[in-house]
Amino acid sequence: MKASQFFISTLKEAPADAEVVSHKLMTRAGMIKKLGAGIYSLMPMGLRVVRKVEQIVREEMNRAGAVELSMPVVQPAELWQETGRFESNGPELLRIKDRHGRDFVIQPTSEEVVTDIARQEIKSYKQLPKNFYQIQSKFRDERRPRFGLMRGREFIMKDAYSFDRDQLAAKASYQVMAAAYRRIFDRFGLSYRAVAADSGAIGGDLSEEFQVIAATGEDAIVYCPSSDYAANMEKAEALAPHGPRLAPAQAFAKTPTPGKSTCFDVAELLGVPLQHTVKSLVLATDTLGKDGEIVKTQVWLLLLRGDHDMNEVKVGKLPGLAAFRFATEPEIEAHFGCLPGYLGPIGLKKPVNLVVDREVALMSDWICGANEPDFHMTGVNWGRDLPEPDMVADLRNVVAGDASPDGQGVLAIERGIEIGHVFYLGTKYSQAMNATFLDVNGKPQFMEMGCYGIGITRLPAAAIEQNHDERGIIWPDALAPFTVVLCPISPERFPDVKAASDKLYDELLAAGVDVILDDRGERPGAMFADWELIGVPHRVTIGDRGLKAGEVEYQHRRDGVATTVPASDIFSLLQTKLKA
Repeated sequence: MKASQFFISTLKEAPADAEVVSHKLMTRAGMIKKLGAGIYSLMPMGLRVVRKVEQIVREEMNRAGAVELSMPVVQPAELWQETGRFESNGPELLRIKDRHGRDFVIQPTSEEVVTDIARQEIKSYKQLPKNFYQIQSKFRDERRPRFGLMRGREFIMKDAYSFDRDQLAAKASYQVMAAAYRRIFDRFGLSYRAVAADSGAIGGDLSEEFQVIAATGEDAIVYCPSSDYAANMEKAEALAPHGPRLAPAQAFAKTPTPGKSTCFDVAELLGVPLQHTVKSLVLATDTLGKDGEIVKTQVWLLLLRGDHDMNEVKVGKLPGLAAFRFATEPEIEAHFGCLPGYLGPIGLKKPVNLVVDREVALMSDWICGANEPDFHMTGVNWGRDLPEPDMVADLRNVVAGDASPDGQGVLAIERGIEIGHVFYLGTKYSQAMNATFLDVNGKPQFMEMGCYGIGITRLPAAAIEQNHDERGIIWPDALAPFTVVLCPISPERFPDVKAASDKLYDELLAAGVDVILDDRGERPGAMFADWELIGVPHRVTIGDRGLKAGEVEYQHRRDGVATTVPASDIFSLLQTKLKA
């Protein structure tokens, strides 16, 4: 490709709404152009990157035995109603009506459609296993789209769905996909971690996320530096501290804490470590009648150490708390006789369901609210001052230094950007949609399923967050819009420069190298700035003075300075660099 035939549109400044590096650089490099909130056009330079992502993903999915198809973006609501997701999914699911008033959705994912295909087409165990995948546009109506392609509303995703005859076979299919994902991300040349994850709204009981390591990542990745343990924050288990609980050493007392309503402020006032305080979080669950009205509300009190944060995913998996919400002020006042800030488990006006974090269950002489403004209870102890807790559970986010669940050391935390996710679904969708096959005995069985996603348009943004400097993007070879750029200096003035550039360009094209020749006639400074911003990894500069000495300059995008190379050796040097 010659630059004069291509479309290059770089900007000196990023738009005001660009918050993260990838959004700024993709916009400045002319890769994306905003059309609306969370909706972007892929410009020619950006589309080349996306196509390279798609190609690697497609090659590895085919290698793993998956079969490509394409499912509609607009899907009938009836399929989603079969699984209950038409009603249960929140406003992120874009629901529309056609001219006849029939309900449809814009697909955020395609479990229902692919299960419908399977129940119509797969009749016998002899047709299993099967894995269907697509690379297709999706839409999720994010409340707050931001960060460019990192959290857009419309995006491209590779989604795959496996169908098997039993759990053993389904879990084998899962492992085949997990291995394929590792090959995919290895080929991209990114630093990533595969971490155990919660399955979320999709369902299932076996799940891994693939996270690109980046300081700007939204996700916290928990790992043990001395073992293979890794999980996302929602999944990482906080082990109970080593017991036994210490015996009480302080008197139980109601202590004035005027104007101090947070654990931090109370600890500072009383001159004790924050770890000696206990915070009270009040939740509620509603039982609904057949018409959707609330017929009963239960209030729950969760106790966590003052320096710990509640993990909402863990809490939502506890018995009775699947659909919890935070209690309202009237509900809190009715049960505690006090508004938030001074709440505690002692002296309640009405009983609540008490759930205690593992850490708090083993604490002695702790501090909590007195259910009275400007007072806290100090020297609180289980068994002496209030009954032993009935329900103890892991309620919190882990913190760096916690014991690793595998017993091999302590935990560390780093930031990551999710680019892929694999799930074992079981029969969640096949049962809901009656997707059965006849087993070897001629009896109908529900298909065992898995699903596997990669954020095709998110991945380049994640790669930029990991690979950039003050000059612009630094693409790994596999992702770069062009792998090599040739920069002739004033070819219109020096025929030898033009001839040498054209010759090298033709040789690289013939060798299958993805090369662009910058024949725009730009000044060297402007030309170099463009390609450093765009992030092409290998640059060859050809000038008249160098050619007279039989030399050209080579510079990798990560190099601080260019290297002088004999002009006769540059082709072989590039081949060596590209193979490496």
